[in-house]
Amino acid sequence: MTTAVKLHVKKGDTVVVLSGKDKGKQGKIVEALPKKAKVVIEGINKVKRHTKPSQSNPQGGIIVKEAAMSSSKVMLVCPACKKPTRIKKTAVAGGFARTCKKCGEVIDK
Repeated sequence: MTTAVKLHVKKGDTVVVLSGKDKGKQGKIVEALPKKAKVVIEGINKVKRHTKPSQSNPQGGIIVKEAAMSSSKVMLVCPACKKPTRIKKTAVAGGFARTCKKCGEVIDK
């Protein structure tokens, strides 16, 4: 098993996709998977899965859902300046907080 990677984004963050078929689209992170270094983004990277009929889904059929994508393909959108940005860690009273590189605003409150 691989060790978990410290991600630059977390659940609830708004991100923009940097590469791939959904390049330029924005969405909110639904799930972060640090052990796989991947994130699941709402409405982005949709895939179709063919499912057999089961107890929970008696009809079966084709289900469309969001697939995980690499966290390196996304960039955080600053909630203050609304621009895609890198982050820096700044020391605050309780430890460290993520800060926007463009406007200097603290992202983690």
